[in-house]
Amino acid sequence: MGALAQVVARQRAEMERLRTQAATAAVLERAKGALMALTGCAPDAAGEELLQRAKAANRTLLEECWIILGGLVPPLRAAVPDPGPVADAPGDSSSDAVGVGFPALRDRTDSGDAEDDDFAVLGRLGEALVRVDTPQELARCLLEHLARDVEADAVMLYRRLPAGGLRLIGHAGIDDTLAAQWCQVPPLSGIAALDALRAGQPRWLENIDGDRERYLLIGDPPERWGSRAWLPVPVGDTTDVCVGVLRVRGGSFGPSVRRLLRAVARLCAGRLRAFGTPRDQDPAADAAQAVFGSLPGAAMLLTPLRALSGEVEDYRIDAATADAVDIVGRTGGELVGRRLLECFPSMAGDRLWEGCLSALNTGEPYEGEPFAHEEVVAGAAGVSPYSIRASRLGGGLVLTWIRRESSDRQEQRLSDVQRLGNLGWANWHLVSREAGWSSQVFAIFDRDPADGPIPLTDLPAHALPEDAPSLARAIRQLVRTGRPFDVPFRIRAGGGLRHLRAVAEAVADVDGTPVEVHGFIQDLTAQRSVELALVESEQEILAQHGVLRAERTLATRLQHALLPLPTRPVRLAGLRVEVAYLPAQSGLYVGGDWFSAIELPDGDALFVVGDVAGHGIDAVATMAQLRFTAKGMVITGSSLTGALARLNALLLHSRDSHGTATMVLARYTAAERRLVWAQAGHPPPLLLRDGEVRFLGRPRGMLLGASPTPVYEEAECRLRPGDRLLLYTDGLVERPTEGIDLGLRRLADAVVAPREAGPGSLAPLLAAVLEEERRDDVCVVDIQVPDKTDKPE
Repeated sequence: MGALAQVVARQRAEMERLRTQAATAAVLERAKGALMALTGCAPDAAGEELLQRAKAANRTLLEECWIILGGLVPPLRAAVPDPGPVADAPGDSSSDAVGVGFPALRDRTDSGDAEDDDFAVLGRLGEALVRVDTPQELARCLLEHLARDVEADAVMLYRRLPAGGLRLIGHAGIDDTLAAQWCQVPPLSGIAALDALRAGQPRWLENIDGDRERYLLIGDPPERWGSRAWLPVPVGDTTDVCVGVLRVRGGSFGPSVRRLLRAVARLCAGRLRAFGTPRDQDPAADAAQAVFGSLPGAAMLLTPLRALSGEVEDYRIDAATADAVDIVGRTGGELVGRRLLECFPSMAGDRLWEGCLSALNTGEPYEGEPFAHEEVVAGAAGVSPYSIRASRLGGGLVLTWIRRESSDRQEQRLSDVQRLGNLGWANWHLVSREAGWSSQVFAIFDRDPADGPIPLTDLPAHALPEDAPSLARAIRQLVRTGRPFDVPFRIRAGGGLRHLRAVAEAVADVDGTPVEVHGFIQDLTAQRSVELALVESEQEILAQHGVLRAERTLATRLQHALLPLPTRPVRLAGLRVEVAYLPAQSGLYVGGDWFSAIELPDGDALFVVGDVAGHGIDAVATMAQLRFTAKGMVITGSSLTGALARLNALLLHSRDSHGTATMVLARYTAAERRLVWAQAGHPPPLLLRDGEVRFLGRPRGMLLGASPTPVYEEAECRLRPGDRLLLYTDGLVERPTEGIDLGLRRLADAVVAPREAGPGSLAPLLAAVLEEERRDDVCVVDIQVPDKTDKPE
């Protein structure tokens, strides 16, 4: 009977192997058929395409096939060849035993929609598994994709150890306490997962009452899960990994669910193979963790993981003490098998990372800078200083967290205070004549420590002559009467003058006689330099402020003398003309904006608005020069464009000119109501007619003083009774934080808006357009053609 059983077992194994090969071939054929239907390619081309896709994405061919099939929609099923049913395996009466979990090999009794659903689930899972990097992530991924289709509530992954027991390598849906209880499973009978691995067949636990008599059930209480499935996952030539699917609801796993779970277990094999040989199979690694688990303090054993170039890209944690903890709170054995940058991502590229590489390459230990770490001691939270030490051990590293003792902390704090405050302690014994200085005092005096400290009574000799008497007097009083002192003095050291501060007090004996002096020396050179620079700067600012104020007063008086403002609207050539000039609200300078509105000898009216670049007396002087010259040229018969050309030449060739200027010249003939105008880089006039507003099209004209060969042209506009024309400088429409187009639109809206003071009032218009704080002068000439009904003012 024993020999017959062996023969039957060998036949079953051979049939299982053949069935597996057939299943793989069937899935490959289905994937090739899908590509042929989608692309119209030949079978050989489809097979080559699958291989290229799998290679490019670093997947197995089977994984790529499931991803292709998972993306199929139901109408495409007809294009995928079906290899047909495969006979059931002898000795397995379960309805799901055939096909080793591949739907393509089932003699299906399910509907075509169920088959498509299987493809969709496996396709989505296949795509997700490609991005899985650890067994723990694999467990989470499985639970996420099986929760809906299988009603899975938990997933557990066990790996068989060389000694025969099991180790939990991934879990999802169970708490950490239960996972810790079932982390190690000894090689006992009555363990469903171990039974499934030994038999190489799934174990379906569908009756809680009967199953508890046969197996030791996981759970607290075991009734937490009413049904369970344990499926072996073949990885390579062995079957050492088992997937457990636990459901809250009881009852059987239907044929389609069993079929799907078999396929899922098969699909997981590729990812588990990609993880490489697990450390659980290395007895030396288990021994290292056993040693580290009994050590006090925080330490980890690391194995470098190298890229193809040979560079270390990360470390694997092979062992960790119970006190070792990562950024998310995992400790001890929970860290084993994980990557260092997964647990401490901030280490990448920092000084500690470079120190680890140095220790690994040179064998010289590396100890990092101290850092603060919050910890709980005796139930109270506190911050303690730590440093990390990296030491090479064989081909790996041992990383140790070293807690600094209180004396080390005090010494470090004292050193930090001296360095940050640029001061150092000093001590003189008056009886033994011994003295002691910290290293910072030697640095302040630029003195070689080999020469020793300067005696207390010799300190005045190193100060500047004018500071020595006060320092000597303070030292005498301290030595005789014990009176402490705080004295500033200066020395020459380090190639320059240094400002120092000496603070000292005496320690007396039982008779009250000073026997020891201690204190500190502080370098205040940087502080004194800043103070002197601030005083000098403040004096310069005050002087400059006075000059600017006097200049503003002079420029304002000059501007008022050169540009008198009428107190009320005037009549020129039958037009009502109102002008406004508003100086800037900020700054000490006055600007170069100006206007002219005069009646010419022939009865025409001349209107000029201009703006000189800059502020101050120079701008006012240039404004006066342009204002009077422009009026004189037009009065003597010059054309508008001719006047602009001559003014441009004047700015270019005059030493007293002030840069550039913009200008608008307009001549109005009353008999024809004709306005002829020209401009030099100035904003266009605004015309309000019959309640509608528009800006006149500007003729060509470059700003004055910018080019020796400018071109100026004239434009003409016929005015009508009731028209209103505004000439203005850019201060009316420009703001620092916006473009001029927005300012022009704001002016146009304000002009057409109704005003309580009447449509011809200029003051409300300016109030609506201007900001309270102006940075530029504003000059406006408001020209209105009276209606026939208007009465003369």
